[in-house]
Amino acid sequence: MLNPPRLPESLAPLFPDAVRDSLVALRRDLHQDPELSTREERTTERLYAALEALRPAELYRVGAADGVTGSGVIARIRGRDPGAPRVALRGDIDALPIQEDTGLPFASRNAGVMHACGHDVHATWAVGAATLLAANPAEGDVIVVLQPAEETGSGALVILESGALDGAAAIFGAHVDRRFEVGQVVAEAGPLAAAADTFDIVLSGSGAHGARPHESADPIVGAGALIGALQMIVSRRLNPAHPAVLTIGTIHAGSAHNIIPGSATLSGTLRAVDPATRRFLHEELRRITESIAAAYRLEAKVDLGLGPPPIVNPEGAAGWAREAAVSVLGEEAVVPLGTLNMGGEDFAHYMERIPGCFMRVGARERGGEPIPAHSPRFYAAEESIFVGAAVLAESARVAARALR
Repeated sequence: MLNPPRLPESLAPLFPDAVRDSLVALRRDLHQDPELSTREERTTERLYAALEALRPAELYRVGAADGVTGSGVIARIRGRDPGAPRVALRGDIDALPIQEDTGLPFASRNAGVMHACGHDVHATWAVGAATLLAANPAEGDVIVVLQPAEETGSGALVILESGALDGAAAIFGAHVDRRFEVGQVVAEAGPLAAAADTFDIVLSGSGAHGARPHESADPIVGAGALIGALQMIVSRRLNPAHPAVLTIGTIHAGSAHNIIPGSATLSGTLRAVDPATRRFLHEELRRITESIAAAYRLEAKVDLGLGPPPIVNPEGAAGWAREAAVSVLGEEAVVPLGTLNMGGEDFAHYMERIPGCFMRVGARERGGEPIPAHSPRFYAAEESIFVGAAVLAESARVAARALR
C-alpha cells in the first residue's frame, strides 16, 4: 500500500484510496522506466493495460508500424449520449536523453534517460481523467490519446494521420510547470507556446596549415563572426514588442591545434509566437548567413526545419478550460501565465485542425523550488497528477455541453 499524496481538499472525494494508489504506482513505474521518443514500447504496454481495466468503448494502439514513431494508445470513453459531440484529451508519454539527478526513490533506472519534462505525469493524469470520465461520463464520448514522440515533434502528426481524432469537436491538454504550486492552473486565451523551428548551417572554405592562415578561407573565423551577427536579429532587427528567440546550440569545426579546417557547422533553434515573426526570423537568418559567408570568402548552406507551430489558445476553448478549473478547484486556483513561454509543444498540430486549449498545471510542492524542465533535477509533485486528471476530465464535460 502506497502512501498517497495529499490532494487539494476539493479533489479528495473524486479519488478513492484504491484509485489514488493505482495512479501513483503508475506514475512511479513510468518514471522509473523512461523511454525515448519512438521507443516507448513498455510505456505503451503499461498504459494500455491501465486503460483496458476501465473497459472503454474502444482501445487500440496507433503508430507502431509506421516506422516513424513508437506506439501510442487511443481509448474511447463512452459518453451519456452517443450522438453528442466528441471531445479529445491528450497526454504525452516519451522521455528525454538526460541522466537523472533527482535522488527520488523511484528515479530512472535507465542510464542517460529520464522523464525530465513530466510526461510520466501527463500520461498518468490522462489515465486518471479516463477513470473519472468512466465513472461520471461527459455528454458525448471522450477520446483519450496517449501520444508518443512529443519531444521530437512527430507524435501529434502521426496521431492525426491515423484518423483517431477524426470527428473530434474539441481537444484539451496540459503541461506540468514548477513555476506554479500544486493546485494552480493556467487556462487563458492567447499565446502559450512558441513555434519551435531548427536550423543547420554549414560554412565551407578551404583548409590550410595553422601557421599560414593567409592560404585558407577560414570557416572558424567566419563562424565566429556569424554567431555574433545572428544574435543581432532579435536584439536589433526585430521589433521588441514581438517575442522571439534565436539560440545556437552546437558548433563543430576542426580536428587539430595546427590545422585550419575546410568547414564549420552550426545548429540551433528559432522561436516565435506569430507567423510574421516566424517568417522574419527565417529570412534574416538566411540573409545574414549568406552575407557573412561572402565577406569571409566562404560558401554557406542553410537548412531550416519547421517544427510545431505556436499554440495560441482561442477564447472559446480557453473559457471552457477555465470554467472546468474553477469548478473543481475554485476561482483562486486559476492564475495568469505571467511570463510568455517560448518552449515548443507539438499539441499545436492538433489545434491547427481542432479547436482546443492547452494549460499549465502547477507541479511545485508548497515550499519547493521552481526547478526548470529538461534539467537533471526536474520532477513534478505527485499531487499534480490529480489536479491534471480532474481539470482535463471536467474540461471534456464542459466542452461537450457547450458544443451541443
